[in-house]
Amino acid sequence: MALSLLMFTGASQFAIAGVIGSGGAPLAGAVVAVLLGGRNALYGLRLASLLRVRGARKALAAHLVIDETTAMAVVREDERAGRLGFWATGFALFVMWGLGNLLGALGAQVLPEPEVLGMDVAAPAAFLALLAPRMRGGTPWAAAVLASGTALIATPLLPAGVPVLLAGAAVAVLALFLRRAAAPSAEESR
Repeated sequence: MALSLLMFTGASQFAIAGVIGSGGAPLAGAVVAVLLGGRNALYGLRLASLLRVRGARKALAAHLVIDETTAMAVVREDERAGRLGFWATGFALFVMWGLGNLLGALGAQVLPEPEVLGMDVAAPAAFLALLAPRMRGGTPWAAAVLASGTALIATPLLPAGVPVLLAGAAVAVLALFLRRAAAPSAEESR
Protein backbone atom coordinates (compact mmCIF):
# COMPACT_ATOMS: atom_id res chain seq x y z
CA MET A 1 0.00 0.00 0.00
CA ALA A 2 2.78 2.42 0.86
CA LEU A 3 4.41 1.82 -2.51
CA SER A 4 1.16 2.70 -4.28
CA LEU A 5 0.77 5.89 -2.29
CA LEU A 6 4.37 7.02 -2.76
CA MET A 7 5.08 5.78 -6.31
CA PHE A 8 1.99 6.34 -8.43
CA THR A 9 3.20 4.72 -11.63
CA GLY A 10 2.23 1.13 -12.30
CA ALA A 11 5.16 0.11 -14.51
CA SER A 12 7.65 1.25 -11.87
CA GLN A 13 5.74 -0.53 -9.12
CA PHE A 14 5.65 -3.79 -11.08
CA ALA A 15 9.36 -3.40 -11.88
CA ILE A 16 10.56 -2.87 -8.32
CA ALA A 17 8.28 -5.58 -6.95
CA GLY A 18 9.36 -7.98 -9.71
CA VAL A 19 13.07 -7.42 -9.16
CA ILE A 20 12.87 -7.72 -5.39
CA GLY A 21 10.35 -10.58 -5.55
CA SER A 22 12.66 -12.62 -7.77
CA GLY A 23 15.57 -12.17 -5.36
CA GLY A 24 17.19 -9.08 -6.89
CA ALA A 25 18.72 -6.26 -4.88
CA PRO A 26 16.34 -3.50 -3.75
CA LEU A 27 18.73 -0.91 -5.22
CA ALA A 28 18.54 -2.62 -8.63
CA GLY A 29 14.74 -2.60 -8.39
CA ALA A 30 14.75 1.08 -7.47
CA VAL A 31 17.03 1.96 -10.41
CA VAL A 32 14.76 0.12 -12.85
CA ALA A 33 11.70 1.83 -11.35
CA VAL A 34 13.28 5.28 -11.69
CA LEU A 35 14.29 4.61 -15.29
CA LEU A 36 10.77 3.48 -16.17
CA GLY A 37 9.20 6.41 -14.35
CA GLY A 38 11.55 8.90 -16.00
CA ARG A 39 9.16 9.40 -18.89
CA ASN A 40 6.78 11.07 -16.45
CA ALA A 41 9.28 13.93 -16.09
CA LEU A 42 8.95 14.55 -19.82
CA TYR A 43 5.17 14.49 -19.48
CA GLY A 44 5.50 17.02 -16.67
CA LEU A 45 7.39 19.39 -18.96
CA ARG A 46 4.59 19.12 -21.50
CA LEU A 47 1.88 19.68 -18.87
CA ALA A 48 3.52 22.55 -16.96
CA SER A 49 2.18 25.30 -19.22
CA LEU A 50 -1.28 23.73 -19.30
CA LEU A 51 -1.72 23.17 -15.56
CA ARG A 52 0.02 26.35 -14.33
CA VAL A 53 0.18 25.24 -10.69
CA ARG A 54 2.41 26.37 -7.81
CA GLY A 55 3.27 25.26 -4.30
CA ALA A 56 1.48 22.24 -2.85
CA ARG A 57 -0.74 21.91 -5.93
CA LYS A 58 2.40 21.63 -8.07
CA ALA A 59 3.68 18.77 -5.89
CA LEU A 60 0.30 17.04 -6.10
CA ALA A 61 0.15 17.53 -9.87
CA ALA A 62 3.67 16.10 -10.23
CA HIS A 63 2.57 13.01 -8.31
CA LEU A 64 -0.38 12.51 -10.66
CA VAL A 65 1.62 12.87 -13.90
CA ILE A 66 1.33 9.45 -15.57
CA ASP A 67 0.52 8.16 -19.06
CA GLU A 68 -3.24 8.29 -18.56
CA THR A 69 -3.48 11.77 -17.02
CA THR A 70 -1.21 13.21 -19.68
CA ALA A 71 -3.28 11.65 -22.44
CA MET A 72 -6.53 12.96 -20.99
CA ALA A 73 -5.05 16.45 -20.67
CA VAL A 74 -3.43 16.87 -24.06
CA VAL A 75 -6.25 15.55 -26.26
CA ARG A 76 -8.74 18.20 -25.13
CA GLU A 77 -9.76 21.07 -27.40
CA ASP A 78 -9.29 23.83 -24.83
CA GLU A 79 -7.05 24.34 -21.80
CA ARG A 80 -9.88 24.31 -19.27
CA ALA A 81 -11.04 20.89 -20.49
CA GLY A 82 -7.43 19.70 -20.49
CA ARG A 83 -6.96 20.70 -16.86
CA LEU A 84 -10.26 19.08 -15.91
CA GLY A 85 -9.26 15.91 -17.76
CA PHE A 86 -5.93 15.81 -15.94
CA TRP A 87 -7.29 16.34 -12.42
CA ALA A 88 -10.38 14.13 -12.82
CA THR A 89 -8.36 11.28 -14.30
CA GLY A 90 -5.59 11.70 -11.74
CA PHE A 91 -7.85 11.63 -8.70
CA ALA A 92 -10.03 8.81 -10.04
CA LEU A 93 -7.06 6.61 -10.90
CA PHE A 94 -5.20 7.37 -7.67
CA VAL A 95 -8.21 6.44 -5.55
CA MET A 96 -9.09 3.35 -7.59
CA TRP A 97 -5.45 2.19 -7.76
CA GLY A 98 -5.20 2.46 -3.99
CA LEU A 99 -8.49 0.64 -3.44
CA GLY A 100 -7.43 -2.04 -5.91
CA ASN A 101 -4.18 -2.51 -4.03
CA LEU A 102 -6.02 -2.75 -0.73
CA LEU A 103 -8.45 -5.29 -2.18
CA GLY A 104 -5.52 -7.24 -3.62
CA ALA A 105 -3.66 -7.21 -0.31
CA LEU A 106 -6.72 -8.45 1.55
CA GLY A 107 -7.71 -10.92 -1.17
CA ALA A 108 -4.19 -12.34 -1.40
CA GLN A 109 -4.84 -14.15 1.86
CA VAL A 110 -7.18 -16.57 0.07
CA LEU A 111 -4.73 -17.39 -2.75
CA PRO A 112 -2.95 -20.72 -2.50
CA GLU A 113 0.79 -20.04 -2.13
CA PRO A 114 0.91 -16.74 -4.07
CA GLU A 115 4.70 -16.97 -4.48
CA VAL A 116 4.14 -19.89 -6.87
CA LEU A 117 2.01 -17.68 -9.11
CA GLY A 118 4.64 -14.93 -9.41
CA MET A 119 4.40 -11.63 -11.24
CA ASP A 120 4.05 -13.42 -14.58
CA VAL A 121 0.41 -14.07 -13.76
CA ALA A 122 -0.27 -10.44 -12.85
CA ALA A 123 1.00 -8.94 -16.10
CA PRO A 124 -1.29 -10.81 -18.53
CA ALA A 125 -4.26 -10.31 -16.21
CA ALA A 126 -3.58 -6.58 -15.95
CA PHE A 127 -3.17 -6.20 -19.70
CA LEU A 128 -6.38 -8.12 -20.32
CA ALA A 129 -8.25 -5.89 -17.88
CA LEU A 130 -6.92 -2.78 -19.63
CA LEU A 131 -7.65 -4.10 -23.12
CA ALA A 132 -11.05 -5.71 -22.53
CA PRO A 133 -13.14 -2.56 -23.13
CA ARG A 134 -11.40 -1.99 -26.47
CA MET A 135 -11.54 -5.53 -27.76
CA ARG A 136 -13.89 -6.07 -30.67
CA GLY A 137 -14.23 -9.35 -32.55
CA GLY A 138 -12.74 -12.76 -32.02
CA THR A 139 -9.11 -12.18 -33.00
CA PRO A 140 -8.16 -9.87 -30.10
CA TRP A 141 -9.87 -12.20 -27.63
CA ALA A 142 -8.12 -15.23 -29.09
CA ALA A 143 -4.76 -13.47 -28.71
CA ALA A 144 -5.54 -12.45 -25.12
CA VAL A 145 -6.69 -15.92 -24.12
CA LEU A 146 -3.67 -17.51 -25.81
CA ALA A 147 -1.22 -15.16 -24.09
CA SER A 148 -2.84 -15.47 -20.67
CA GLY A 149 -3.20 -19.23 -20.93
CA THR A 150 0.38 -19.69 -22.08
CA ALA A 151 1.72 -17.59 -19.21
CA LEU A 152 -0.50 -19.32 -16.65
CA ILE A 153 0.59 -22.78 -17.76
CA ALA A 154 4.27 -21.87 -18.08
CA THR A 155 4.60 -19.93 -14.81
CA PRO A 156 5.06 -22.88 -12.43
CA LEU A 157 7.38 -24.62 -14.91
CA LEU A 158 9.78 -21.89 -16.09
CA PRO A 159 11.96 -19.19 -14.48
CA ALA A 160 10.46 -15.76 -13.82
CA GLY A 161 10.13 -13.64 -16.94
CA VAL A 162 10.23 -16.53 -19.41
CA PRO A 163 6.45 -17.19 -19.37
CA VAL A 164 5.74 -13.62 -20.51
CA LEU A 165 8.22 -13.98 -23.36
CA LEU A 166 6.70 -17.33 -24.28
CA ALA A 167 3.21 -15.77 -24.26
CA GLY A 168 4.40 -13.01 -26.57
CA ALA A 169 5.94 -15.55 -28.93
CA ALA A 170 2.70 -17.57 -28.97
CA VAL A 171 0.71 -14.49 -29.97
CA ALA A 172 3.28 -13.62 -32.65
CA VAL A 173 2.86 -17.10 -34.14
CA LEU A 174 -0.93 -16.67 -34.01
CA ALA A 175 -0.63 -13.31 -35.80
CA LEU A 176 1.51 -14.84 -38.55
CA PHE A 177 -0.94 -17.71 -38.95
CA LEU A 178 -3.93 -15.35 -39.16
CA ARG A 179 -2.15 -13.04 -41.60
CA ARG A 180 -1.30 -15.94 -43.90
CA ALA A 181 -4.83 -17.30 -43.65
CA ALA A 182 -6.31 -13.90 -44.56
CA ALA A 183 -3.91 -13.17 -47.43
CA PRO A 184 -5.28 -14.03 -50.86
CA SER A 185 -3.41 -16.84 -52.52
CA ALA A 186 -1.61 -16.24 -55.83
CA GLU A 187 -4.31 -18.17 -57.69
CA GLU A 188 -7.17 -16.17 -56.10
CA SER A 189 -5.65 -12.84 -57.11
CA ARG A 190 -5.58 -13.79 -60.83
